[in-house]
Amino acid sequence: MRRTDKNRALPRAFAFAAGLAAQLAVAGAYAAAPAAEALVNTKCASCHTAKGEGKWDRISEGRRTPEGWDMTVARMGFAHGVKMSREERATIVKYLSDAYGLSPDESAAHRYIVDRTPSVVEHFDNKLIGDTCARCHSYGRIAVQRRTEADWRKLVHFHVGQFPAIEIQAGGRDRNWFEIANGDAVVELGKTYGFESDSWTKWKAQKPADASGSWRLVGHKPGAGAYEGTATVQRTGDDAYAVTMVLRFENGQSETLKGSAIVYTGHEWRATLKSGERTINQIMTLADGGRSLSGRWFEEGYDAIGGTLRAVRADGAQPAVLSVQPAALKAGTRSRLVINGVGLDGEVSLGSGVKVLSVAERSADRVVLEVESAKDAVSGPREVKVGNVRSGDALKVFQRIDYVKITPDHPMARVGGNGGSMNKVPAQLEALAYTVGADGKKGTADDVALGAMPAAWSFDNLNKVAAEMKDAKFAGRIDQNGLFMTNDAGPNPERKYKTNNAGELKVTAVVKDGTRTVKATAPLIVTVQRFNDPPIR
Repeated sequence: MRRTDKNRALPRAFAFAAGLAAQLAVAGAYAAAPAAEALVNTKCASCHTAKGEGKWDRISEGRRTPEGWDMTVARMGFAHGVKMSREERATIVKYLSDAYGLSPDESAAHRYIVDRTPSVVEHFDNKLIGDTCARCHSYGRIAVQRRTEADWRKLVHFHVGQFPAIEIQAGGRDRNWFEIANGDAVVELGKTYGFESDSWTKWKAQKPADASGSWRLVGHKPGAGAYEGTATVQRTGDDAYAVTMVLRFENGQSETLKGSAIVYTGHEWRATLKSGERTINQIMTLADGGRSLSGRWFEEGYDAIGGTLRAVRADGAQPAVLSVQPAALKAGTRSRLVINGVGLDGEVSLGSGVKVLSVAERSADRVVLEVESAKDAVSGPREVKVGNVRSGDALKVFQRIDYVKITPDHPMARVGGNGGSMNKVPAQLEALAYTVGADGKKGTADDVALGAMPAAWSFDNLNKVAAEMKDAKFAGRIDQNGLFMTNDAGPNPERKYKTNNAGELKVTAVVKDGTRTVKATAPLIVTVQRFNDPPIR
């Protein structure tokens, strides 16, 4: 973000985006629950009537994720003039997230909107709610809230007051939108995403887990491939931790990340780590009584550049195979295979058609093998066993790559930079390979996903209009790891009509399979900035 004038306030989006990151900078500085409740009384009760026993009008009628509460608290500042320091904001958000959050079950289906997974195409859980509300923002933003029916109704009224044109926008002017929103839709919201739930009641009764200790982790970063590593988590305060992670990638690269984390609501892990000049944000779930951790991480300011992570405790954990690198072997080839896990001990078996030739390295968390797959090995998944530990289908064998898909299915990138307040939004693409199953048909249930493959990437104009506008010349560039980076925002005097560098492209991935090549294409839309970009969109 950038200030164009020293006397001008930072954009509203920055106030939101800086929230949890700023809290991590003061991790452990927030007040304990009794002092936090007193702070809520001081800062909030002038508008929200205190009801005693840690309850206030409106506040105690809704539940949210940490980002949801931070957006609410930030709005109280810029819309209603509530003054608070970073520490006070951190304290209030932590307290409200713990007291009025969501259980892991309640947010599981819509983690994509919390962890900022790029280019997701949503499918509505409830058509009436989606048609009424998700015409302006994501459905996921609704689904990671819980409110009483009365509070959902007040939210509808707030929308009409705050956004008077809402009734005549697309999807509203062709119907009596307010009558629907204030009637049937509110009833459905109260039923589908109501305040009370058995899941939340059970979760609140559990003792919060301690995340400190040693961890073994695996993951995948689109564009870089699989990785494995370790983490050390040290407690620095109530639900606050110092974190060190070491990642070792399949391509031979490695990096060390250090920073801090806070756990909200007993399971919502939020961390900010540094690797050199890069800042990494983690949004993950602490589960299984503090024995596992999983979710997504991304570079600050660039949601699309990141990966997934899964970790289990290395100290006292149940033996487990966590990943196999590479995850797919071509029949009739020799390969170096790495099994990552915890408590690995005993004879290794890789299933029919795969032979262990030698063991190059062995420890409790890593086994390195030289293996050979038979020429006539049947395509399909293999169960990897180390002693009594079984992996399921962590390894696949294939005779040939039958087809490739580009993921995300509907990628989108955004122009930015050029002195403006919004970063460019790249699109990180991957080529996922598949082999057909016994039915010999593509795209059926018995096809076997082989994972991401190296590809040669290119792009062209998507259609006739794109060709006339020369979109492929002006929209951006793609590297051979599948990262598409847009060109600058703003009017371009070299373009027809001096328009900006948006465009409609067709991206192509070509994957080699021996002497064969397999190709896939997908549309890639390059569009304009999202100037209103809160943590939950």
